[in-house]
Amino acid sequence: MERLNAKLMQAAQRPVRVMQFGEGNFLRAFVDYMIDIANEKTDFNGSVVLVKPISFGSLDAFHEQDCRYTVMLRGLVDGEPVEMSRGITSVSDAVDCYGEYDKYAALARCDTLRFVVSNTTEAGIVLDESDSIELCPPNTYPGKLCKFLYERAEAFDYANDKGLVMLPVELIDDNGIALKRCVKALAKSWQLGDRFEKWLDEACVFTSTLVDRIVTGYPRGENQAIWEKLGYEDRLLVTGEPFALWVIESEKDISEELPLPQCGLPVIFTDNQKPYKQRKVRILNGAHTSFVPAAFQCGYDYVLDAMNDPMILGFMQHTLYDEVIPTLDLPKDDLLAFAEAVTGRFKNPFIKHALLAICLNSVSKWRARCMPSLTRFVEKEGKLPERLAFSLASLMALYHGGTLKEGKLECMRDGQPYTLQDDAPVLAFFAENSGKPAMEMAQLFLSNEGFFGEDLTKIPGLLDYVGKALENILARGMKTVMSERFGG
Repeated sequence: MERLNAKLMQAAQRPVRVMQFGEGNFLRAFVDYMIDIANEKTDFNGSVVLVKPISFGSLDAFHEQDCRYTVMLRGLVDGEPVEMSRGITSVSDAVDCYGEYDKYAALARCDTLRFVVSNTTEAGIVLDESDSIELCPPNTYPGKLCKFLYERAEAFDYANDKGLVMLPVELIDDNGIALKRCVKALAKSWQLGDRFEKWLDEACVFTSTLVDRIVTGYPRGENQAIWEKLGYEDRLLVTGEPFALWVIESEKDISEELPLPQCGLPVIFTDNQKPYKQRKVRILNGAHTSFVPAAFQCGYDYVLDAMNDPMILGFMQHTLYDEVIPTLDLPKDDLLAFAEAVTGRFKNPFIKHALLAICLNSVSKWRARCMPSLTRFVEKEGKLPERLAFSLASLMALYHGGTLKEGKLECMRDGQPYTLQDDAPVLAFFAENSGKPAMEMAQLFLSNEGFFGEDLTKIPGLLDYVGKALENILARGMKTVMSERFGG
């Protein structure tokens, strides 16, 4: 079988319009996929150059395939399983900014370049004042970007129309604001001058973005069968789910320059991404955090298996529709549609999402994802949201009875051990207090302001509900208690 290359997947040559820090699966199945569609359906007419932002690793696979690859999206669409494949030709080159520094630096002088995309992990957008402009390249991503932008400004004599639009997708709040803050701090530290700082403010746009798509990456174990379907060998093949969302917040309107919504792509340009982030965190992430501890204790290991249990599915859906959505401020139709999509994503037969993986750092996740819904519901309705309150008891039961081993908590389910990872104080709390009566333990847990930022025992009825539910779960088992309370 022939290896994928430019002869098998031909495309017109297009000017470089996007430089992308990061060559990983997510960006290729999300941003580059969308750029490919924009090239087909609009006059965007731009190519992407991938930049490997770290000193280790190889780009050989990209050069061997002329930067061609396939995205296969698999999941439920209108309730039916589908597979959709698209050959991606939007990437024109891949550059190692360490091993090919001159080639990388020359992109600063590229007349057609307009956008900079990045996914350098959450730790990538950090200010390191020891970084140096003398390095080729600087160590950090903000350092690399600052030097690149400075050399571009100098090359084009600070022309405002040669500024760039930054589109970071790192998973931190206000990622564009954080990135700009780092770049400007370095510009000042490196004494690059007022003219450059003014150019950053006036010519460049630092957007903050929110992204959402599960990308499952290279399908090891399935690759041969998929190659047979495709008719070629693709070692850069990347799989993901059909659902996607890209919210782009900026002070300046860039929607005409990046015509993704015109292609029917799920991209939203806004001057305020916070309602969309709140929707994602409270509905999608909140659903995971509220039902997963209980589902695991009911004997399930994967999200899909849990969703095939009508009791677990019903618990999750009632949590969203009855207790979470009433606390949110976006239009109800939007919230209902998003919640419906969440159910379809959780039931995706092509994704094996381990429940224990979702349980990583469950206490801080519950605080961020579920606590705002619970407190807002109490404020609006004057009563407890029963399922969100039960999720607290199920979380405590998940951690109950564990023993600290090598920085993890080892617990038991049906005689078999499982391990939980969380902040050290959380693990120590459960290791030290699991021998106490359920109500006493609930009192200590809910009143711990280090865990929740406030004393949750002050919420009327919450301590009594959680303590009794925990006692019941530990005595009679999760499945029995859930069946009685929420229907079997």
